Amino acid sequence: MYSPTTRLLTLLEILQSYKQMSGTEIARRLEVDARTVRRYIVMLQDMGIPVEAERGPYGAYQLARGYKLPPLMFTDSEAIALTLGLLAIREFKFPVDVAAVEGALAKTERVMPEKLLHQARSLQETIVFNVAPLPTLLNNEFISILSSAVQQRQRVFMRYQSWGGDESAREFDPYGILFNEGYWYTSGYCHLRSDLRTFRLDRITALEPRDPIFERPANFDVLTHVLQSIASMPGTDQVEVLFKTTLEHARQVVPLTMGTLEEAPDGVIFRRTTAQLEWTAHFLLTLNFPVENVQPAALRTLLREMANRALRMAEGV
Repeated sequence: MYSPTTRLLTLLEILQSYKQMSGTEIARRLEVDARTVRRYIVMLQDMGIPVEAERGPYGAYQLARGYKLPPLMFTDSEAIALTLGLLAIREFKFPVDVAAVEGALAKTERVMPEKLLHQARSLQETIVFNVAPLPTLLNNEFISILSSAVQQRQRVFMRYQSWGGDESAREFDPYGILFNEGYWYTSGYCHLRSDLRTFRLDRITALEPRDPIFERPANFDVLTHVLQSIASMPGTDQVEVLFKTTLEHARQVVPLTMGTLEEAPDGVIFRRTTAQLEWTAHFLLTLNFPVENVQPAALRTLLREMANRALRMAEGV
């Protein structure tokens, strides 16, 4: 549990870091209600810190213009969180300059007391990340351009190389960015195809911001859209299987990246496109409810072969 003092200091850090922030967003970040945020604001004002409040249903808070506070020291938990976060960014090869990560680590260590510094160094020397190397490199600048475009609702011009090697040029309204299983993706409205599309960032060969401003659909879920796009990518086999269970249960045991789920009279229809039927067969065998293969026939044959092998192993033949 976070103490009120810790939350009060965190609120002060937020107000120093952002020009303005709504009470709703502050409450979300501090995991408190709006009334508690107002109480914290009053406490800061009573301490002589000039926090200005903008009234109304969408009211926001900000520090008075030109007011600066001396830098606050990290708490032990904050310093450890920063160290672990920077280590993860470095090891997962996020699109950040390595020198920037090392510099941030060095600056963080410089303000730590001896005991905390020893703990941070222990984290760096003892934690091992088992991370598969990415097959391709990502242009770090593309993340910055896209994130700004998403925030500012700004269209971009993009050159893109498909998985087959074909290159195309298009204007694109980016709705969001997602990191999933080692790859970065962006989804939004493609003006070349006049429809929603998902693109892998390592296949973008050129990216430039444009002037037009777009409106992002209020109900757009970038996570759901990207995962569904991944599940329906071109492959060798179209898999369709009937799960004899409820939709709620299926969603609990089937990752979104595996495929799509659709409620049916006899259960739930599971669909995915794959070039690795063996992996799909292994996954189906782990499920704890009846499964009926619809297509392809090759999957039924593969499951039968796997069952025969398992039976021979069990009988010691």
